Amino acid sequence: MPSTRIRTANYSRRVLHLFEGAGLIVIALATIFAGYQETMLMIHNGRVTLADLLLMFLYLEILTMVGLYFESGKLPVRFPLYIAMVAMARYVTVDIKEMDNMRLLGVSGSIVLIAVAVLAIRYGHVRYPYLEDLEDLAEASKKTNLRE
Repeated sequence: MPSTRIRTANYSRRVLHLFEGAGLIVIALATIFAGYQETMLMIHNGRVTLADLLLMFLYLEILTMVGLYFESGKLPVRFPLYIAMVAMARYVTVDIKEMDNMRLLGVSGSIVLIAVAVLAIRYGHVRYPYLEDLEDLAEASKKTNLRE
């Protein structure tokens, strides 16, 4: 019979997963609603700007991130970095007229730094894969070999 401590830990883990799932559903629904509002605004204005497209891309990235988290239970750190890069690119696109040169250089430099971080992370995943990734790769390879 499991101890009280183990039962409490299991119960706590289930409660956390429940709140996590509820939070992800709220994020997904809010993102879908925001995308709907942006689409209606574009239709009402009768035009689509680059800023609108970048905002829609942000919404899609957030939905992709939520879907990936639901599917795998993991959140690759690259996705928030991608979202940050697109958000900063949108910021530059929308507010470039009000930006001084130093702010523009700072934001542009930030985008480059985040891009370098993404490259470093990707390199690290390829060069030094996680043990679970190697096991998944071996399993996928076995399935592929069985089909052939």
